Amino acid sequence: MNIKHINPDSLPRNPAFAQAVSVQNPGTLIYVGGQNGIGADGELVGADLASQAEQALRNVLAALEAAGARQENVLKLTVHVVQGHPVEEAFGAAQKVWGTNATAVTVLVVAGLANPAFLIEVDAVAAVA
Repeated sequence: MNIKHINPDSLPRNPAFAQAVSVQNPGTLIYVGGQNGIGADGELVGADLASQAEQALRNVLAALEAAGARQENVLKLTVHVVQGHPVEEAFGAAQKVWGTNATAVTVLVVAGLANPAFLIEVDAVAAVA
């Protein structure tokens, strides 16, 4: 399997994400459903966006590991942030957990999520050979 992160010269570059990701011979595709800031005990980790973002990404990584994948196998993240909360907080928290692995990402600001206490939800698509 060959994963290529694409950043054409005609588009802006950012170390936090890739403009596109291509996969040749994807093998097994893994779809990680929306993850929130819930710990293994089923409790919300905090009332702030930063702590919830860190936990949501840790949950994505845990689901990937259980499916036989790693962060490097992620093709796309979709991040939903509740309106009124600074997206920058989520990006700062994400760098602690996710690092600078350039992944195609879409960030959406939404009115709310399934539980009013949730401030963020992250889903992922990954591929392993």
